[in-house]
Amino acid sequence: MDKNRDALTAFYKKALTVNTETTPTALLTQVLSDDFLSSGSVESKGKPQLIGQVEFFWKLIPDLKWEPQDIANDGNKYVVRSLVSGTPNGDFMGTLTDGTKSFKIMSIDFHTVIDGKLTSVYHLEDWGTAMKQLKF
Repeated sequence: MDKNRDALTAFYKKALTVNTETTPTALLTQVLSDDFLSSGSVESKGKPQLIGQVEFFWKLIPDLKWEPQDIANDGNKYVVRSLVSGTPNGDFMGTLTDGTKSFKIMSIDFHTVIDGKLTSVYHLEDWGTAMKQLKF
């Protein structure tokens, strides 16, 4: 059993994807290292900030789904290309949505996973395309 790949799979299927088996807080508390760092194109977040953001996304996008399409790895480094979809209902990145329009975009993530814990991720999501798809 590969505990690093198991942690990575749980991250996408049980924390980023809305489900009835667990909550983002419960799952992310287990799979993220205490010194975890999530870095995007603008800002970085620690473990508590990422947990809060994912909890917020679960409420805003009740059908949020992250579907890994490709996973490549070299040692403790993993690259994941995913399709992300959902139907937001509320203020989504400054745009008021009413739960009638959906988006489907791609994301690319570069993870470091050590001893079954995600220690860092550099990520890029195509939120510009999501916003175009959600325009009324």
